[in-house]
Amino acid sequence: MPRIEFEALDYGLIIAYFAVLMVAGLGWLRRGRTSDDYFLAGRTLTTPAFVATLVATWYGGILGVGEWTYQSGLSVWLVFGVPYYVFAAVFAVVLAPRIRQASLYTIPDKIDEAYGKPAALVAAGFIYLLSTPAPYVLMLGVLLQLIFGWPILPAMVVGVVLSTVYVYAGGFQSDVRVNIVQFVLMFAGFITMLPFCVSAYGGVGALRQALPAQHLTWHGGNSAQYMIAWFFIALWTLVDPSFHQRCYAARTPETAQRGVFVSIGFWMFFDFLTCSVGLYARAGLPDLAEPVMAYPLLADEILPAGVKGLFFVGLLATVMSTLVSTMFLSGVTFTRDFVYRLLGGDPDERLNLRTVVGLLLTTAIALTLAVTVPSVVDLWYNVGAAFIPGLLLPLLTAYWPRYRIGRASAVVCMLLATGVSLTWMILGNLNPGEFGPQYPLGLEPMYPGLAVSLIGFALCRVLRQRPHSRCTT
Repeated sequence: MPRIEFEALDYGLIIAYFAVLMVAGLGWLRRGRTSDDYFLAGRTLTTPAFVATLVATWYGGILGVGEWTYQSGLSVWLVFGVPYYVFAAVFAVVLAPRIRQASLYTIPDKIDEAYGKPAALVAAGFIYLLSTPAPYVLMLGVLLQLIFGWPILPAMVVGVVLSTVYVYAGGFQSDVRVNIVQFVLMFAGFITMLPFCVSAYGGVGALRQALPAQHLTWHGGNSAQYMIAWFFIALWTLVDPSFHQRCYAARTPETAQRGVFVSIGFWMFFDFLTCSVGLYARAGLPDLAEPVMAYPLLADEILPAGVKGLFFVGLLATVMSTLVSTMFLSGVTFTRDFVYRLLGGDPDERLNLRTVVGLLLTTAIALTLAVTVPSVVDLWYNVGAAFIPGLLLPLLTAYWPRYRIGRASAVVCMLLATGVSLTWMILGNLNPGEFGPQYPLGLEPMYPGLAVSLIGFALCRVLRQRPHSRCTT
C-alpha cells in the first residue's frame, strides 16, 4: 500500500474534520427519547436536511467509482449514474409519498403489515445483509491507512469507531447533522480538485487524446450483459432502507417526494465531478497497479499542501456519510426488526442497549466481509445481485394490495429468489475463467433470481383465483 506524504496543514484539516463531526454528532443528546425520536428524528426532516442526508448517504462508494472510471472510463455513467437517476425518479413518483403516509419505521414493518411476521423476519435478514457497511468500512480503512500509515485492520476498526460513537448516542438526528457537514465537504473536495486537474493535464481535447479509445465508449470494454446487470442492480434504489428511512422521517409526503427529485440533480453534478477527476487520473497516471487508488494518488501527484488535505477530507466525508448511515440502519434492523419483532413488549425499552448490540454485530460482519472480499465493486455487485430479487416484488406489492399473494407463498418466493441468485453466484465463483466467474448458462446471478420471483408471484396470482389453493395462505 503506498504512503502519501502530508504536510502539517493537511493533517490539521483532517483532524479538524473529525473534531467537527464529534461536535455535530454529539451535539444532539437528550433523555427520554422515543422510537420516533431515535430512529426518525421525530419525523421532522425539512427539504434541505432531507436532501443533504440522502445525497451524502447514497454516494459512499467513492473509491469504487474511481476504480471503475480508471478501468472503464465513461461507462461509469451507465453503471453508477443513469440507472440510479431513473429508479430514484421512479421512487419519488411511485413510493416516496406512500412511504411517508404509511408512518412506519422500516421496510420489514411494511412487509409485516402485508405478509405477516415470518415474511418480515426474512425481509429483515435480507435488509441486514443488503445494508452491510462492509464496502465503506474497507474504503475508510484504506483512506486512514494512506493518511496515517496504519495496518488495514486497525485502520478499519478506528474508522468504524469514529463513525458510530455519535450515532449510538444521538440516533438518527445525529446522523442527519453529521451528514449535512459531510454533504458540504464532499462537494468542496471535488470542486477544488477539478481545476488543478485541468491545469496539470489540459482541457477536454488533451484529455481525450490521453485516454484509451475504449474509455470513451458506453461499455468501457465490458460485455453488454454485464452492463445490463448493473442496470438491474440499480433496482437497489427501490428497496434501499436509507431511502425508506428518510421518507419515513420527512415532515410531509411532499417533502419526501420533492427531496428525492432535488437529490437527483445533486447526484448528477457530483457524478460529473467524480467522473472527470477519474478520467484525469487515468490520463495522468496510466500505469497504476491498484486502480482503487486512482483518486488518492492523483491528489498526491498534483495538489499542494492544504488543498490535498481538503480533498482527502472530501473523500473521508463521502465514505463516512454512508458508513455511519448503514451502520445505524443495521443497528435499527437488529433492534426493531429482529429483537422487538421476536420479543414484543415496549419498543422503547432498552433502546440504546439493543442498538449497540446490533452495531457490534454489524461491525464484526462488516470487518469479516471487508477482509474476505477486498474489492468495493465486487462487494456491491454480490450483495445487490443476491438480495434484491428476494425483496423487490414483496416490497412493491406491499404498497399495492391488489397484486399481493398469500403470506406463506410470499415467504417461499422470497427465499427461492435469493436462494437461486446465491446458488448461481457460488457456482460461478467455483468455476473461474479468464475474465471472472463462469455462471451457469452464461447468465449473471441477478437474472435467474428475478425470473424466479416473477414466475413465483405470477403463478401464485393465477392459483390464488382457484378455491382451496395453497397460494391463498
